[in-house]
Amino acid sequence: MKWEGNRESDNVEDRRGDGGGGGGGLQFGGRSLGLGTIAIALVASYFLGVNPLTVLNMLSGGGQPAPVPQTQAHKPPADDQMAKFVSTVLADTEDTWTELFRASNATYVRPKLVLFSGSTPTACGTGQTATGPFYCPGDQKVYIDLSFYQLMKERFHVSGNFAQAYVIAHEVGHHVQHLLGISDKVDAARRNMSEKQANAMSVRLELQADCFAGVWAFHANEARSILEQGDVEDALNAASAIGDDALQRQAQGQVVPDSFTHGTSAQRVNWFKRGLTQGKVSNCNTFEAKTL
Repeated sequence: MKWEGNRESDNVEDRRGDGGGGGGGLQFGGRSLGLGTIAIALVASYFLGVNPLTVLNMLSGGGQPAPVPQTQAHKPPADDQMAKFVSTVLADTEDTWTELFRASNATYVRPKLVLFSGSTPTACGTGQTATGPFYCPGDQKVYIDLSFYQLMKERFHVSGNFAQAYVIAHEVGHHVQHLLGISDKVDAARRNMSEKQANAMSVRLELQADCFAGVWAFHANEARSILEQGDVEDALNAASAIGDDALQRQAQGQVVPDSFTHGTSAQRVNWFKRGLTQGKVSNCNTFEAKTL
Protein backbone atom coordinates (compact mmCIF):
# COMPACT_ATOMS: atom_id res chain seq x y z
CA MET A 1 0.00 0.00 0.00
CA LYS A 2 1.38 3.40 -1.01
CA TRP A 3 0.95 5.70 1.97
CA GLU A 4 4.28 7.30 2.89
CA GLY A 5 4.41 10.99 2.12
CA ASN A 6 0.63 11.39 2.07
CA ARG A 7 -1.22 13.76 4.38
CA GLU A 8 -1.43 12.85 8.06
CA SER A 9 -4.55 13.64 10.08
CA ASP A 10 -4.45 16.09 12.99
CA ASN A 11 -7.32 14.19 14.61
CA VAL A 12 -5.10 11.64 16.33
CA GLU A 13 -4.91 11.61 20.11
CA ASP A 14 -2.08 9.67 21.73
CA ARG A 15 -2.88 8.41 25.23
CA ARG A 16 -0.18 5.77 25.38
CA GLY A 17 1.73 5.98 28.62
CA ASP A 18 -1.03 7.95 30.34
CA GLY A 19 -1.61 5.19 32.89
CA GLY A 20 -4.78 3.78 31.35
CA GLY A 21 -8.34 4.02 32.57
CA GLY A 22 -8.33 1.81 35.65
CA GLY A 23 -7.90 -1.75 36.82
CA GLY A 24 -9.65 -5.02 36.04
CA GLY A 25 -13.30 -4.04 36.47
CA LEU A 26 -15.61 -1.73 34.53
CA GLN A 27 -18.23 0.69 35.80
CA PHE A 28 -21.49 0.91 33.82
CA GLY A 29 -24.57 2.72 35.06
CA GLY A 30 -23.07 2.77 38.54
CA ARG A 31 -22.56 -0.99 38.55
CA SER A 32 -19.25 -2.81 38.58
CA LEU A 33 -18.97 -5.66 36.08
CA GLY A 34 -17.05 -8.80 37.04
CA LEU A 35 -14.50 -10.57 34.91
CA GLY A 36 -17.05 -13.23 33.94
CA THR A 37 -19.39 -10.64 32.43
CA ILE A 38 -16.49 -8.97 30.68
CA ALA A 39 -15.42 -12.32 29.21
CA ILE A 40 -18.93 -12.89 27.82
CA ALA A 41 -18.88 -9.48 26.17
CA LEU A 42 -15.45 -10.06 24.64
CA VAL A 43 -16.53 -13.37 23.15
CA ALA A 44 -19.67 -11.75 21.76
CA SER A 45 -17.80 -8.94 20.07
CA TYR A 46 -14.28 -10.32 19.79
CA PHE A 47 -12.85 -8.86 16.64
CA LEU A 48 -13.73 -5.76 14.64
CA GLY A 49 -17.32 -6.04 15.74
CA VAL A 50 -20.07 -3.98 17.27
CA ASN A 51 -18.54 -1.94 20.05
CA PRO A 52 -17.90 -4.42 22.90
CA LEU A 53 -18.54 -1.59 25.37
CA THR A 54 -22.12 -1.44 24.11
CA VAL A 55 -22.45 -5.15 24.91
CA LEU A 56 -21.10 -4.53 28.40
CA ASN A 57 -23.57 -1.69 28.88
CA MET A 58 -26.45 -3.96 27.86
CA LEU A 59 -25.27 -6.71 30.22
CA SER A 60 -25.17 -4.23 33.07
CA GLY A 61 -28.86 -3.45 32.60
CA GLY A 62 -28.74 -0.76 29.97
CA GLY A 63 -27.65 2.09 32.22
CA GLN A 64 -25.65 5.02 31.00
CA PRO A 65 -21.85 4.80 31.24
CA ALA A 66 -20.15 6.74 33.98
CA PRO A 67 -18.82 10.20 33.06
CA VAL A 68 -15.57 10.12 31.14
CA PRO A 69 -12.56 11.27 33.17
CA GLN A 70 -10.44 13.93 31.52
CA THR A 71 -7.28 12.69 29.84
CA GLN A 72 -4.25 14.60 28.67
CA ALA A 73 -4.29 14.63 24.89
CA HIS A 74 -1.08 14.87 22.90
CA LYS A 75 0.14 14.10 19.42
CA PRO A 76 2.10 10.93 18.58
CA PRO A 77 5.90 11.28 18.34
CA ALA A 78 7.07 12.35 14.91
CA ASP A 79 9.34 9.30 14.60
CA ASP A 80 6.63 6.74 15.46
CA GLN A 81 6.21 4.93 12.14
CA MET A 82 3.07 2.98 13.03
CA ALA A 83 1.41 6.10 14.43
CA LYS A 84 2.30 7.90 11.20
CA PHE A 85 0.69 5.06 9.25
CA VAL A 86 -2.64 5.12 11.09
CA SER A 87 -2.64 8.93 10.98
CA THR A 88 -2.21 8.76 7.22
CA VAL A 89 -4.95 6.16 6.82
CA LEU A 90 -7.30 8.28 8.94
CA ALA A 91 -6.51 11.31 6.78
CA ASP A 92 -7.31 9.29 3.68
CA THR A 93 -10.69 8.27 5.10
CA GLU A 94 -11.33 11.92 5.97
CA ASP A 95 -10.65 13.03 2.41
CA THR A 96 -12.76 10.27 0.89
CA TRP A 97 -15.81 10.60 3.14
CA THR A 98 -15.71 14.41 3.04
CA GLU A 99 -16.07 14.27 -0.74
CA LEU A 100 -18.76 11.57 -0.65
CA PHE A 101 -20.82 13.50 1.92
CA ARG A 102 -20.35 16.75 -0.03
CA ALA A 103 -21.66 15.03 -3.16
CA SER A 104 -24.85 14.31 -1.19
CA ASN A 105 -25.07 17.90 0.11
CA ALA A 106 -24.06 16.79 3.59
CA THR A 107 -21.16 17.59 5.89
CA TYR A 108 -18.80 14.90 7.11
CA VAL A 109 -17.80 15.27 10.75
CA ARG A 110 -14.31 13.85 11.15
CA PRO A 111 -13.84 11.37 14.00
CA LYS A 112 -10.83 11.32 16.27
CA LEU A 113 -8.52 8.33 16.44
CA VAL A 114 -7.26 7.51 19.93
CA LEU A 115 -4.09 5.49 20.46
CA PHE A 116 -3.95 3.83 23.86
CA SER A 117 -2.31 0.98 25.71
CA GLY A 118 -3.87 -1.17 28.41
CA SER A 119 -7.07 0.71 29.07
CA THR A 120 -8.56 4.16 28.56
CA PRO A 121 -11.74 6.04 29.50
CA THR A 122 -14.32 6.59 26.75
CA ALA A 123 -17.89 7.86 26.53
CA CYS A 124 -18.92 4.20 26.19
CA GLY A 125 -17.12 3.01 29.33
CA THR A 126 -13.54 1.92 29.94
CA GLY A 127 -11.87 0.64 26.78
CA GLN A 128 -9.53 -2.32 27.13
CA THR A 129 -6.77 -3.60 24.88
CA ALA A 130 -8.41 -7.03 24.92
CA THR A 131 -11.53 -5.72 23.16
CA GLY A 132 -9.62 -4.92 19.98
CA PRO A 133 -10.27 -1.74 17.94
CA PHE A 134 -13.70 -0.18 18.42
CA TYR A 135 -15.78 2.90 17.69
CA CYS A 136 -17.63 4.81 20.39
CA PRO A 137 -20.57 6.86 19.05
CA GLY A 138 -20.83 8.75 22.37
CA ASP A 139 -17.64 10.69 21.68
CA GLN A 140 -17.27 9.90 17.96
CA LYS A 141 -13.83 8.39 18.42
CA VAL A 142 -12.10 5.28 17.09
CA TYR A 143 -9.93 3.54 19.68
CA ILE A 144 -7.01 1.23 18.94
CA ASP A 145 -4.08 -0.29 20.79
CA LEU A 146 -1.46 -0.66 18.06
CA SER A 147 -0.30 -3.95 19.56
CA PHE A 148 -3.46 -5.33 17.95
CA TYR A 149 -1.66 -5.44 14.62
CA GLN A 150 0.86 -7.86 16.08
CA LEU A 151 -2.06 -10.01 17.26
CA MET A 152 -3.44 -9.99 13.73
CA LYS A 153 -0.14 -11.34 12.46
CA GLU A 154 0.41 -13.94 15.18
CA ARG A 155 -3.13 -15.22 15.77
CA PHE A 156 -4.76 -14.76 12.38
CA HIS A 157 -1.69 -14.82 10.14
CA VAL A 158 -2.81 -11.58 8.54
CA SER A 159 -0.30 -8.86 7.70
CA GLY A 160 0.28 -6.08 5.21
CA ASN A 161 -0.42 -2.35 5.36
CA PHE A 162 -3.69 -2.55 3.46
CA ALA A 163 -5.05 -5.22 5.81
CA GLN A 164 -4.10 -2.94 8.70
CA ALA A 165 -5.76 0.01 6.97
CA TYR A 166 -8.91 -2.09 6.60
CA VAL A 167 -9.13 -2.25 10.40
CA ILE A 168 -9.24 1.56 10.63
CA ALA A 169 -11.58 1.89 7.64
CA HIS A 170 -14.05 -0.60 9.15
CA GLU A 171 -14.27 1.37 12.39
CA VAL A 172 -14.61 4.62 10.43
CA GLY A 173 -17.43 2.82 8.62
CA HIS A 174 -19.22 2.59 11.97
CA HIS A 175 -18.72 6.34 12.36
CA VAL A 176 -20.34 6.90 8.97
CA GLN A 177 -23.26 4.72 10.09
CA HIS A 178 -23.56 6.90 13.19
CA LEU A 179 -23.57 10.12 11.17
CA LEU A 180 -26.23 8.71 8.83
CA GLY A 181 -28.40 7.66 11.76
CA ILE A 182 -28.20 3.99 10.82
CA SER A 183 -26.63 2.66 14.01
CA ASP A 184 -29.15 4.51 16.20
CA LYS A 185 -32.03 2.93 14.30
CA VAL A 186 -30.44 -0.51 14.62
CA ASP A 187 -29.89 -0.06 18.36
CA ALA A 188 -33.51 1.00 18.82
CA ALA A 189 -34.82 -1.94 16.78
CA ARG A 190 -32.67 -4.48 18.60
CA ARG A 191 -34.24 -3.58 21.96
CA ASN A 192 -37.54 -5.10 20.85
CA MET A 193 -36.09 -8.22 19.25
CA SER A 194 -35.22 -11.68 20.42
CA GLU A 195 -31.54 -12.47 20.89
CA LYS A 196 -31.44 -14.33 17.59
CA GLN A 197 -33.09 -11.46 15.72
CA ALA A 198 -30.85 -8.88 17.40
CA ASN A 199 -27.76 -10.86 16.44
CA ALA A 200 -28.94 -11.02 12.83
CA MET A 201 -29.39 -7.23 12.84
CA SER A 202 -25.87 -6.79 14.21
CA VAL A 203 -24.54 -8.94 11.37
CA ARG A 204 -26.10 -6.58 8.82
CA LEU A 205 -24.60 -3.58 10.62
CA GLU A 206 -21.14 -5.14 10.58
CA LEU A 207 -21.32 -6.19 6.94
CA GLN A 208 -22.32 -2.68 5.96
CA ALA A 209 -19.26 -1.32 7.80
CA ASP A 210 -17.16 -3.80 5.79
CA CYS A 211 -18.77 -2.50 2.61
CA PHE A 212 -18.12 1.10 3.65
CA ALA A 213 -14.46 0.16 4.20
CA GLY A 214 -14.42 -1.10 0.63
CA VAL A 215 -16.03 2.11 -0.62
CA TRP A 216 -13.22 4.09 1.01
CA ALA A 217 -10.60 1.88 -0.64
CA PHE A 218 -12.24 2.27 -4.06
CA HIS A 219 -12.25 6.06 -3.96
CA ALA A 220 -8.86 6.39 -2.26
CA ASN A 221 -7.29 4.28 -4.98
CA GLU A 222 -9.08 6.20 -7.72
CA ALA A 223 -7.83 9.52 -6.30
CA ARG A 224 -4.40 8.59 -4.99
CA SER A 225 -3.47 5.16 -6.44
CA ILE A 226 -2.76 3.65 -3.02
CA LEU A 227 -3.08 -0.03 -3.95
CA GLU A 228 -0.14 -2.22 -4.85
CA GLN A 229 0.06 -5.84 -5.94
CA GLY A 230 -1.13 -8.17 -3.20
CA ASP A 231 -2.94 -5.48 -1.18
CA VAL A 232 -6.44 -6.60 -2.06
CA GLU A 233 -5.59 -10.21 -1.27
CA ASP A 234 -4.23 -9.14 2.15
CA ALA A 235 -7.45 -7.30 3.00
CA LEU A 236 -9.63 -10.16 1.79
CA ASN A 237 -7.59 -12.55 3.93
CA ALA A 238 -8.24 -10.29 6.91
CA ALA A 239 -11.98 -10.19 6.20
CA SER A 240 -12.03 -13.97 5.86
CA ALA A 241 -10.05 -14.55 9.06
CA ILE A 242 -12.52 -12.57 11.16
CA GLY A 243 -15.74 -14.22 10.04
CA ASP A 244 -17.87 -15.49 12.93
CA ASP A 245 -17.63 -19.04 11.63
CA ALA A 246 -13.84 -18.91 11.43
CA LEU A 247 -13.49 -17.36 14.88
CA GLN A 248 -15.90 -19.79 16.52
CA ARG A 249 -14.29 -22.77 14.86
CA GLN A 250 -10.89 -21.63 16.09
CA ALA A 251 -12.06 -20.81 19.61
CA GLN A 252 -14.50 -23.63 20.38
CA GLY A 253 -14.24 -26.16 17.57
CA GLN A 254 -17.83 -25.68 16.42
CA VAL A 255 -20.03 -23.10 14.74
CA VAL A 256 -23.27 -21.69 16.19
CA PRO A 257 -24.94 -19.58 13.43
CA ASP A 258 -27.64 -18.10 15.69
CA SER A 259 -24.91 -16.46 17.78
CA PHE A 260 -23.26 -14.74 14.80
CA THR A 261 -22.93 -10.97 15.26
CA HIS A 262 -20.49 -10.08 12.47
CA GLY A 263 -21.15 -12.42 9.54
CA THR A 264 -19.39 -15.41 8.08
CA SER A 265 -16.01 -15.21 6.39
CA ALA A 266 -17.67 -15.46 2.98
CA GLN A 267 -20.15 -12.70 3.82
CA ARG A 268 -17.48 -10.33 5.10
CA VAL A 269 -15.35 -10.90 2.02
CA ASN A 270 -18.39 -10.45 -0.23
CA TRP A 271 -19.47 -7.12 1.21
CA PHE A 272 -15.98 -5.70 1.42
CA LYS A 273 -15.44 -6.67 -2.23
CA ARG A 274 -18.75 -5.08 -3.17
CA GLY A 275 -17.65 -1.75 -1.76
CA LEU A 276 -14.16 -2.11 -3.19
CA THR A 277 -15.29 -2.90 -6.73
CA GLN A 278 -18.38 -0.68 -6.98
CA GLY A 279 -17.51 2.26 -4.74
CA LYS A 280 -21.15 3.20 -4.09
CA VAL A 281 -22.63 3.78 -0.65
CA SER A 282 -26.06 2.93 -2.06
CA ASN A 283 -24.84 -0.58 -2.88
CA CYS A 284 -24.00 -1.21 0.78
CA ASN A 285 -27.60 -1.47 1.98
CA THR A 286 -27.28 -4.76 3.80
CA PHE A 287 -30.60 -4.16 5.56
CA GLU A 288 -32.56 -4.50 2.32
CA ALA A 289 -30.53 -7.40 0.95
CA LYS A 290 -32.48 -10.65 0.71
CA THR A 291 -29.29 -12.69 0.91
CA LEU A 292 -26.03 -11.69 2.56
